[in-house]
Amino acid sequence: MDVRAYNKVAWDKLVDTKDRWTVPVSSEEIARARLGDFSVVLTPKKAVPREWFPAQMKGSKVLCLASGGGQQSPIFAAAGAEVTVLDNSPKQLARDQEVAAREGLTINTVEGDMRDLSAFRNDTFDWIFHPCSNCFAEEILSVWRESFRVLKKNGFMLSGFSNPIINLFDPDLEKQGTFQLKFTMPHSDLDLTDEQRQKWYPGEPINFAHSLEDQLGGQTAAGFLIADLYEDNWGGSVPIDKFFKGFIATRSIKP
Repeated sequence: MDVRAYNKVAWDKLVDTKDRWTVPVSSEEIARARLGDFSVVLTPKKAVPREWFPAQMKGSKVLCLASGGGQQSPIFAAAGAEVTVLDNSPKQLARDQEVAAREGLTINTVEGDMRDLSAFRNDTFDWIFHPCSNCFAEEILSVWRESFRVLKKNGFMLSGFSNPIINLFDPDLEKQGTFQLKFTMPHSDLDLTDEQRQKWYPGEPINFAHSLEDQLGGQTAAGFLIADLYEDNWGGSVPIDKFFKGFIATRSIKP
């Protein structure tokens, strides 16, 4: 299966159905961001700490990596950053351009694979914003290597990703609030039959459960220093939130 092509179509369809991650920010949020008051997420619920961002947003060059949808990039542009968005979904990128046109913002959009940033030169960006999206890529070590390459020295990357254990439970029992391990690591939706995918995850993109070794160790292997992290959950919307936090966000620096 061509995973990138499959997921492009799947995300375009999610835009059509107004999935949570495809609904653009409001004009009110843009107005606040122009005044320096903004809030965005790397993971489902918890806002990224303000101190994780540049002290001076104006003029900073940011790559919103696999971050289309009109949610983060317009906020950063309104706060004064020079914004480029790379995403696999044309309709997600169209969301960013819709907000840019509505609010008089400048946002550069590029359709592409998060694992291949060859469209950008070395040492191009001051920082990278990479929300929970590498679960849609078959391998992620190239994501970290490419991110490191296009960052300037002393630049930083903000990334969010899922704890792989949330992908290993029996889907039928999970809906009943019972969490019983069914799959082993490494695991991906490609391990499922077409019938299982249609039963458990109809219409959703192909998902991959990457190990923490690849998520965290992959960053350090690429050359990053992990300066800070926090955990998050779905915000009480799913039963597993009662037991542990299934998401992690990191702030990593290119020394």
